[in-house]
Amino acid sequence: MSTQTDPSSAQAQAQVLARRIAGASARLLDLILPQTTLAGAPAQSGGLPAGAWQGIEFLADPVCDGCGSPFPYDPGPAVRCPACMARPRAFARARAACLYDEASRGPILMFKHGDRTDLAVLFSRWLERAAGELLAEADAVVPVPLHRWRLLRRRYNQAAELARPLARRAGLAYLPDVLVRERATDTQGGKSAVGRRRNVAGAFDVPDSKRAQVEGRRILLIDDVLTTGATAHGCARALLAAGAAQVDLAVIAKVRAATDTTI
Repeated sequence: MSTQTDPSSAQAQAQVLARRIAGASARLLDLILPQTTLAGAPAQSGGLPAGAWQGIEFLADPVCDGCGSPFPYDPGPAVRCPACMARPRAFARARAACLYDEASRGPILMFKHGDRTDLAVLFSRWLERAAGELLAEADAVVPVPLHRWRLLRRRYNQAAELARPLARRAGLAYLPDVLVRERATDTQGGKSAVGRRRNVAGAFDVPDSKRAQVEGRRILLIDDVLTTGATAHGCARALLAAGAAQVDLAVIAKVRAATDTTI
């Protein structure tokens, strides 16, 4: 008699195993080498050298209520940019801590691909500041999932590393396995907006065994970078289909849109 493994359970087990391996490796390295910043200096401010802060363009109100793009002046509460009004997404609101540009790209890529999970606490505090209103209204925090094979290769999910400390400090439920990426999608890098949407179409799902954890709840979805919103849109659609009351989004950084105006 054959038995089937719940994909969400397998993904959760893979995440736990990956975190344990990464944690053990980090502790071993700390015994050998002291932690340094991205520039090689002794670590301060969560691993970012003092000069790195000067070039980062942090975002604060007034911003578009839909995507978090900066406005040059305050148009009033809950106002959306033309792009958001023209193409509504499944997530209700989004907030970003900063713009994704030459100043922020290096630290974010080191966090995402360079095993710098120590930056997660710092970045999660940036999210706490930028998405404070969304956190206050949320019931649970959910990271954008990786496909299990990509998770095994990378050894950690950067969105989960952000979501865990954020949920803990906010006193919210942390739900790392209610949302699964059923299909191993190609990387979104280099694709057009239409190509990104097609790439992730139908890729996300909430397993039947996890729907009770989602139903009726206001979910704060966590990711690292917002580009076109295709991935977050796909995740939000799956959560709403499973009964979530609302899905909002918080990211470290958003790509500057052609219509954005610098504050």
